[in-house]
Amino acid sequence: MQGKPQKKIKAAKKMRDLMTTYYLEAMSAGQNNKQIAWITSGGPVEPLVAMDIIPVYPENHGAMIGSSKMGEDLCIKAEDMGYSSDLCSYARADIACSVVKGGPIGGLPRPDMLICCNNICGTVLKWYEVQARFYKVPLFILDTPFCHTGYSPEAAVYVRSQIDEYIGFLEKVTKKKFDYDKMALAGKLSLEGQLLWQKVLNTTAHRPSPMSAFDAFFFLALIVTLRGTQIPVDFYRELIDEMEQRIRDGISIIPDEQYRLLWDNLPLWYQLKWLSSEFSEHNACLVADTYTSAWCGAIKYTDENNFLDSMAQAYTRIYLNIGVDQMADQVLEMIKFYNVDGFVMHSNRSCKPYSFGQMDIMKIVRERAEVPVLMIEADMVDPRNFSKSQVETRIDAFMEIVKQRNK
Repeated sequence: MQGKPQKKIKAAKKMRDLMTTYYLEAMSAGQNNKQIAWITSGGPVEPLVAMDIIPVYPENHGAMIGSSKMGEDLCIKAEDMGYSSDLCSYARADIACSVVKGGPIGGLPRPDMLICCNNICGTVLKWYEVQARFYKVPLFILDTPFCHTGYSPEAAVYVRSQIDEYIGFLEKVTKKKFDYDKMALAGKLSLEGQLLWQKVLNTTAHRPSPMSAFDAFFFLALIVTLRGTQIPVDFYRELIDEMEQRIRDGISIIPDEQYRLLWDNLPLWYQLKWLSSEFSEHNACLVADTYTSAWCGAIKYTDENNFLDSMAQAYTRIYLNIGVDQMADQVLEMIKFYNVDGFVMHSNRSCKPYSFGQMDIMKIVRERAEVPVLMIEADMVDPRNFSKSQVETRIDAFMEIVKQRNK
């Protein structure tokens, strides 16, 4: 089934307006007697929402830096400061931004506290320690053990006890009592937003797909930055309506979708348009990815009526904190659900936890799903680790294999 010619997604403008408002409010927090907390993307944000603290995400800022093609200069600045080029480019760009007030929005608003959760990687621990010293603000670290084979009772007790410590930390910094009623509401809205985000992503199971993974990379921002509030709930409802209308009208994001692909790892923020065009020329649509779906992967561990207690498990058992076998199982489920013809893996120089097990996942996918796999070596923000000519050649060769297998 071929779709009608590509038509831009209307919700994109509203999305930009919402993100602009969010950053303006964060920049003016001090004038409105509000506090700012910098938090890792996988960190438990709902307690901040309950305490009326504005969460700001350096990783989201890093994505903006990459999309604005400002990553190289900022990474070089960090290296001039003594940081290794092997360090995560999000960390390098963020650390340099704090010093030079660079980036697309002139740097992030000054934090009153830092919240770090190591469920995504170990780099964030030292990154946030560096920033806590630079800004001379308190830092809270939530330690989540790896769940390579499951979630043990000991891990449950350990992480849950830290949630109480986290609440005590917030009470000390803000000098006010924690509001458990607001926490319950934030939890319900967080879960509702995640469920709606998953429903948005599920619309691409339709052939032809009403949007692509490149659109998902963009629309993801709300479930990260404003999780636990009403804003993403309302927005994703509207986005779902638009996606369903596009399906009814036969409007596809790729004019003549013939091949469907799955993407693994973070995007190449500075080459989104080029990559989209490269695959589109082969009538291929990246219909799903493991990155944007990670923000709703722990739904099954979340209890809407007891969010605070279930939060410990939900934030521990996220995609990057589980075993490679479990990751591969999720990839295989996505290949089947989205009916994909090929698997594109970004071997990301910056994100070691995401890239470490990719060779094993590649082998499992080839053996059990029997779909072609393409590996692209690059970096999510630093373009110095990307070769356009090499990647173009690999995409062309990969798509020839996909086409031959689908004749």
